[in-house]
Amino acid sequence: MSETRFKRFRMEIDLRKIDLSKSELPEGYRWLAWRPLLAERHAQIKWRSFRDDLDGQVFGCLSNIEGCRRLITEISNQPGFSVPATWMVAFQPEPTWPADDCGTIQGIARTGGVGSIQNVGIVPEHRGNGLGRAIVVKTLQGFWQSGMNFATLEVTALNRVAVLLYKSLGFRVTRVLYRDANGGAIIRGSERAPVAADAEMTSAG
Repeated sequence: MSETRFKRFRMEIDLRKIDLSKSELPEGYRWLAWRPLLAERHAQIKWRSFRDDLDGQVFGCLSNIEGCRRLITEISNQPGFSVPATWMVAFQPEPTWPADDCGTIQGIARTGGVGSIQNVGIVPEHRGNGLGRAIVVKTLQGFWQSGMNFATLEVTALNRVAVLLYKSLGFRVTRVLYRDANGGAIIRGSERAPVAADAEMTSAG
């Protein structure tokens, strides 16, 4: 039986070379800084963002709520968990309206001054409003304020919208790899440096 596998890009950005001055949200949206009591709300956003999307196929834990709960617990319990780089976005155009949680992102500080972005999630009904760009920049600001000089993330190559967003912010592809659809593990021997064909995939043309 042949395995289903997904091409992924590892991307990196040099925080010393980009403008991190703006991470504005559209009117009606607001930032919520990390607090442990928000863990369930982060998990719910992950589930709503990824359950029917490509990443839910690559990583089974993202396709069900229990998996998303475990994931946010594992991330927040890591020694390098970065509170300044972990954010949630809620939509609440009027103070008396119930907030609609719609965006989540987490950051982990690695050795060598590198921040690792985890699971950029925007729920489908709030996409197209610039939330993805704003939330990534907010996390990059958090890494920079924490003394990180670089930030990295991993994205599925078929997710062209996300790849182009990251590229427009200044990320570049540093490695190419493949993950299998049964658990999301990296397929041994699949990692390599990017080639010209990969650059074409990340171009806006």
